[in-house]
Amino acid sequence: MQYKNDGFKPETIDAFKAELKASKKPFKIVPSEGNSDEFVNFYFVGMYEGREVIYDAALYTLRLHHSSEIYELAEHKAAQKFPNFNGINYEEDENGNLKPLNSNEEEIGWFITEIIMELEEEEAVKVQEFIDLDTNHDYGIGLDVALHIDHVDETVIAKFIKEFNDDTIKLDETMYTFQSEDVEEE
Repeated sequence: MQYKNDGFKPETIDAFKAELKASKKPFKIVPSEGNSDEFVNFYFVGMYEGREVIYDAALYTLRLHHSSEIYELAEHKAAQKFPNFNGINYEEDENGNLKPLNSNEEEIGWFITEIIMELEEEEAVKVQEFIDLDTNHDYGIGLDVALHIDHVDETVIAKFIKEFNDDTIKLDETMYTFQSEDVEEE
């Protein structure tokens, strides 16, 4: 039988299920520097079109999703204003400290910061919970998930997997906006 990728192959799924059983967890966190208390990449087994498959999930907080959307919009505005803009590259010196930006990068950085503050103040970007499936993923099925939670930990991941696999997950359709955490409260 032809499978889309290894995450659909019964022998791969059986080996993964044995690994999960040995770990006594319903998921395996993918080791990554990107994992944090607001974002975790993990694998789990679920059903798709009547067959078991391995899901490659990225679960993150709605606050992180909002920040990403704001930053992407601010970068877009910077690219419109500064035709030669192609990102700011932060480099470290031999001691691990950030090297100073050149004057052009510093100007662009300040512009992006101002745009972010304006967008947040105007509540121009609103986000809501979502689950996106990617059936053309390179391993199993990709899942992009943003939930209105404070952090991502093993309890949150296990609850998500159970509700996803039981088809009982209810997404909050409320539109949310967030402020940067370093804004002082009055």
